[in-house]
Amino acid sequence: MASHPVDNLILLADCYKSSHYKAYPPGTTNLYAYFESRGGKFPYTVFFGLQYILKKWLCGPVLTKTMVEEAKEVINQVFKRDDVFNEEGWNHILEHHGGRLPLRIKAVPEGTVLSTKNVLFTVESTDPAVPWVTNFFETVLVQAWYPMTVATNSHIYKQIIQHYSNLTSDNHDMVEWMMLDTGYRGVSSVESAAIAGAAHMINFKSSDTMAGSSLLRKYYHLKGVAGFSTPSSEHSTVTSWGRDNEEEAHKHMMDTYYKSDVGCVCDSYDLFKCLEETWCGELKESVLERGRRGGCVYLRPDSGDPKEVVLKSLEILGKAYGTEVNSKGYKMLPSCVRVIQADGVSHNTLWEVLEHIKTHGWSSGSVFFGAGATLLQKVNRDTQKCAYKVSSAEVNGKCVEVYKQPITDTGKTSKKGRLTLQHDNGNITTFQCGQGDPSKDLLVTVFENGVLLKDYTFQEVQDRASVSPSHFNIEEYLHNGHME
Repeated sequence: MASHPVDNLILLADCYKSSHYKAYPPGTTNLYAYFESRGGKFPYTVFFGLQYILKKWLCGPVLTKTMVEEAKEVINQVFKRDDVFNEEGWNHILEHHGGRLPLRIKAVPEGTVLSTKNVLFTVESTDPAVPWVTNFFETVLVQAWYPMTVATNSHIYKQIIQHYSNLTSDNHDMVEWMMLDTGYRGVSSVESAAIAGAAHMINFKSSDTMAGSSLLRKYYHLKGVAGFSTPSSEHSTVTSWGRDNEEEAHKHMMDTYYKSDVGCVCDSYDLFKCLEETWCGELKESVLERGRRGGCVYLRPDSGDPKEVVLKSLEILGKAYGTEVNSKGYKMLPSCVRVIQADGVSHNTLWEVLEHIKTHGWSSGSVFFGAGATLLQKVNRDTQKCAYKVSSAEVNGKCVEVYKQPITDTGKTSKKGRLTLQHDNGNITTFQCGQGDPSKDLLVTVFENGVLLKDYTFQEVQDRASVSPSHFNIEEYLHNGHME
């Protein structure tokens, strides 16, 4: 397979970054920057993905003479002039650092759940001859917005499912299995699938996006896989049998995958007829027998109004298979059969479905869910208002606080000076202008001069992300209309 389309370190930045080394005040010897979520759709962030970026792009001797020569040619053509490219600066890094980047990066441990408007990582130059490297690598480092936003998006799904499990279920063991990632085809690239798929696996064990496990094995010490799936039919495997043979298609699926669990899509023609005549009729005994062997059949509607379709599906199945009322007074299907809704499942859809079936006496434990592009792709850098800004500089030996404060948007006011992230009265708080206590700083040095100093395992990330933020009330969040 072909290599990555960009394999030159100097070309990992926005074009205009190449012109900035001349724009800083004469005598500048150090630049210090930070990355944060300035707010956004979600009130908190699950931090994840920086380690992937560091290992993939920045660790070790990552600059070569060939790269400098190629970049010089490209940059000169881009700007249509020959006085922009910083050949001297890049050659300095080659000659004095062996192609390793003179940067120090401190970051909150991956998997940490914290409120928005807090520093997530800081970056500073370690060589006074090339202070501009701090901001040159903004472009690639800011791409941490994607894995952390998907991890947070997925975490909210889990909070909703956990909330309704607490209200209507006796057993919460299945919560981490109840949201299947079906987004591989709905993202922009294979790399996007790997990044976002891995982010979802922090919160849930169900995934059809195998690329996520591939990334975690390579960059987060995962052994085996982190996302699991079930043999499941799609419309083509049903409709290729012909309209008159839909029941035979489902029977074939059941017979072919005789062991454990199996999933079957049921709306190729008439969902409710399929449920009533096939799954509650001809194949009922087969479903019950599978249940006696410890397996389960997941029946998937894939069209219509989710809340109404799910409820009607539950009612049809409950009438045929019976129900058990749990200690909280809600109906559960027998363990041999479940409904899985995987069409159009946003946070709002999930909430509507679970609230609707709760109102009609059903436990959330009888329904599983799947989400695709809404989970992995329907986000952008502004979802969490992610920003990377220089906040401190050393100019002619003096430390200067650097910040922006646009009168046209006070929400874009940036932080000043050197920052620490500390526990303060039960909250995690960012201290600005060097006013914090460095000995209490939660930011950990993860990278220095081309060397990775902290190498987190996926298990460590999962463990940190398993908490529910103390300041976050999911019910309040749902009712305040934050969702799409």
